[in-house]
Amino acid sequence: MKPRLTRNGCYSLLFALAALVSLCIAPCSWAQQAGTELPEAKQTTLGLYLTAREAYSKWQADPDNITVLDVRTTEEYLYVGHAPMAWNVPLASLTYEWDAEKQYFGFQPNPLFIAQVQEITGVTQTILVMCRSGGRSAMAVNGLAAAGFTNVYQIIDGMEGDAVKDPDSVFQGQRLKNGWKNSGLPWTYEPDPEKMRFASKEAKE
Repeated sequence: MKPRLTRNGCYSLLFALAALVSLCIAPCSWAQQAGTELPEAKQTTLGLYLTAREAYSKWQADPDNITVLDVRTTEEYLYVGHAPMAWNVPLASLTYEWDAEKQYFGFQPNPLFIAQVQEITGVTQTILVMCRSGGRSAMAVNGLAAAGFTNVYQIIDGMEGDAVKDPDSVFQGQRLKNGWKNSGLPWTYEPDPEKMRFASKEAKE
C-alpha cells in the first residue's frame, strides 16, 4: 500500500520548506545587523558589514565599480593566497622583530596606506575590505572613513576565517569556521603585480 500525503502532512511539508528558505535567506539579514553582534575589534564607524560570501556576490553584481581591498601583509597575500580580483594594499608590514608579549612578530603601520588606496579608487566608490579574519580590516575601514571614504564595507570573516575555539577539538586554533577560502570562493597564489602596493621603506626604519 502506497503512503498517502494527508492535508496535515501537506501543511507540515510547506512549513518545513518555509523554514528552509528562511535559513537560506538568514545570512544576508544577519550581516546587515552584525554590528551589534560582532566583537568590538571587528566593528567599524561606518557600520557596513558583509560575510565573505555576501562580499563576493556583491562584487559579482558590479565588478567594474566595486573594489575588493586586501589589507594583509605582502607575505600573506603571496603565500596564504588571495582573491584574484583583490588589490593588496598592506595596512602594516612585518618588522621581523619578535614581540615577546604578543608572542608574534611586530607590525609597522604603512604610512602610505590612505594615499595608495586613493590611487586605486575614489572616496565615494564601494570598497570591500578584508584581512585574515576581520581585525585589521576593521582598522583599515575606520582609517579610510576618517579620510573621507563613505562606502566601505568590512568583510567580517576575512580570507582565512575565525579560529575554532574548542579545547576538546583536534581542530582547536585552526581557521576553519568561515572566511573566503573556507566558503569555496575563488582564490589563487598567483600574484598580480599591477594590483600590489607596498609599505614604504620609511615604515621599516
